[in-house]
Amino acid sequence: MSTTLADVLAAAATLPVADQLALIDHLLEGIDETESLPELSEAWKTEIARRSAEYDAGGVTTVSWQEIRERWRATRNADG
Repeated sequence: MSTTLADVLAAAATLPVADQLALIDHLLEGIDETESLPELSEAWKTEIARRSAEYDAGGVTTVSWQEIRERWRATRNADG
């Protein structure tokens, strides 16, 4: 029997938060930084530069991770 990404994600979702965070750390440490990562498109590079400049100029208000997570959960719960 082959394990799929969906199986792994479902299993990871059942872990306590501390274990989920440890899993994230473990996965990030396992990424070989010498391996070539997919190249960003010019459109994404332009958008990143635009957003960075806007942030650096003080033209945006940031939102905490907690607020983003709460909004996402509210949206997800509203969808049923």
